[in-house]
Amino acid sequence: MIGIYGGTFDPVHFGHLRPALDVHEGIGLEQVRFIPCGQPPHRQQPVASAEQRLAMVSLAVSEQPGFVVDDREISRGGTSYMVDTLASLKQEKPDKKFCLILGMDAFIEFEQWKRWQDILQMVSLVVTHRPNADFDSEKTSHALNEYLVNHRQDDIDAFLDASAGNILFYPVTQLDISSTMVRNCIRDGKNIRYLLPQVVTDYIRHNRIYQ
Repeated sequence: MIGIYGGTFDPVHFGHLRPALDVHEGIGLEQVRFIPCGQPPHRQQPVASAEQRLAMVSLAVSEQPGFVVDDREISRGGTSYMVDTLASLKQEKPDKKFCLILGMDAFIEFEQWKRWQDILQMVSLVVTHRPNADFDSEKTSHALNEYLVNHRQDDIDAFLDASAGNILFYPVTQLDISSTMVRNCIRDGKNIRYLLPQVVTDYIRHNRIYQ
């Protein structure tokens, strides 16, 4: 199974990378494909250019086996919708199974995603969360809770065997780091060491991003 990890990555940091590694190794995924968003539909446009964000992710994952960068959303142009991205991946690799890796905050809003039911027909979901902090059904919609009744899967082997449609809640190392925090630190002249890989820090400084 291949994991799909989308985001603006503006910039990519350890709060993205460590949970992805936890899922990759803990579930036993073939690979995790990082897909930088071209134009996000539900949030402000990124500060760094698409090319800069793609370069930063490429630098961040270059030495981790099983981590791959996929530029299809940036290359496609226009507003980036995950349903379109997954459809293109399924067409490109019809013999592969895919799971979409989401944080709990993104999952709570999943019903607002374009054609979310179609996404679940193509892939399964891995929802990452803090250890000992399980899902709170009061934060999600009735439709999503109804779906969970029949499609939540707690057994990893059974999750990997299914072709699509299952939802696995998986505890990961969650670091209290955000891209906004990193950008604000740079703007304010604060040290960003240990928040993101040094190669990404060097790239940001060389290209004077976020200043």
